[in-house]
Parts: sequence; structure tokens; C-alpha cells
Amino acid sequence: MQLEIIFRDEHLVAINKPHGLLVHKSRLAADADEFAVQLLRNQLGVRVTPVHRLDRKTGGVLLFALNDESNKVLNLQFDQNRVHKKYLAMVRGYTPDEERVDYDLRKENGQLQRAVTNFRTLERVEVPVAFGMHETQRYSLVEVQPETGRMHQIRKHFNHLRHPIIGDRPHGCNKQNRLFKERWNMSTMLLHATEMEFEHPAQLSMVKLSANLQPEFVRTLQLLGFQSFRTEKLKD
Repeated sequence: MQLEIIFRDEHLVAINKPHGLLVHKSRLAADADEFAVQLLRNQLGVRVTPVHRLDRKTGGVLLFALNDESNKVLNLQFDQNRVHKKYLAMVRGYTPDEERVDYDLRKENGQLQRAVTNFRTLERVEVPVAFGMHETQRYSLVEVQPETGRMHQIRKHFNHLRHPIIGDRPHGCNKQNRLFKERWNMSTMLLHATEMEFEHPAQLSMVKLSANLQPEFVRTLQLLGFQSFRTEKLKD
């Protein structure tokens, strides 16, 4: 697999991570035999260090450092919430025009952490497909800007709002996931890291990266009739 490189200099490299690709080896995903770190290292022939994480099923901007000093500087920016990120997600139901979700999330050790997510609704569609108790299905396309970076934060917050992300497991809606799999042969989680903005660790100028949606996300938008994000606009 050749990874799509969206930025590279002597300090950093960023890729458009495909859905389903792990960032690195994990004991929780013993079935995987390909990892972004390994693939990118082999592709470039240099050591790469991920400075943040994306869930396995999330696509989009993934940033790596090419030296220890860049890794240190960028990690500090992430720790201080100075990195600005945008995501696109397709969720169940009609979401509000915009909302700020301030809802603490619990770590594996039981400790609560403050978590804040902002989003705005880009478009809503109603699909004439009967399923369950409803004659039609409603979905929203949302732009998401997390203020904090907790594990599975966006996924958990939309589940908390009862607007789970399509394709999400275990925080999503199993019934909707089954519908998408059986009717449209779609099992990808529809969450994509579209933009990231940060201060360059050496040049001290701002860097803004963007990543086009993966083909399966685009196909699903087209199937459901979303108009504001047609294929040609997604690739701008």
C-alpha cells in the first residue's frame, strides 16, 4: 500500500490515512498486519514518529515527526491544545445548526476528564428507506472542532447527543450500521480528519494541512443525496 503524502519537509511528514489502518501495532488489534508507521517508514526510507493518534476506523490528516526535536515541540503543542483540528462526520438524525458539547468523559481507570467538542451542521438529508419503525431515515453531515483531545471524544460526544456516527462501533447505533452494511455495502466509520493547523516546530510559522475524503465516504454521501459536498467540491 502506498500512502498519500499531503505534506513533507525535513522536519515533518503528513499523510491522508485510510480508514481501517492502524497507526502502530496494538495488542488490541492482533488481526492487523499493516500499520501506518511501518508503511510510511518503508515508503520514505527514514524513521518516522507519530505525534498524535487517529482511531483505526478514522481517516484523514495524520502527522509524523522526522526527528526528536520536532516530535518534542509538536507533542507540547498537542498537550497544550494549541493544535486546531477539523473533522467531517455523518451522523444519525437531524443535528442542531451548531452546538458546543461540554461533557466529561471517563478514562479506563475511572477518572473523569473534561472534554469539549464544537460542531456545526452543514447539511441534512431524509432518505426514503423504511427501516425499523420509520418510513424514512434522517442523517446530518457535520463539521466538528474538538477543543480537547480525549480518547474517542468525538465518537462518544455524538453518541451522548443521540446522534451517533454512522459506522461507529462500539459507540454507534448497531441497527443503523447493519442497515448501511446490508443496503449499501458500507461498513466504514464516517469520521474524517479534514484539517489540522499548528506552528511549525522549526520555522515558527503556521502550517495548515488538509486531506480529501476517502472514496468510501464520498460514495456514501452521493448515495444518500448530500448536495453541499459533491465529489468535485470535496476534492478542492
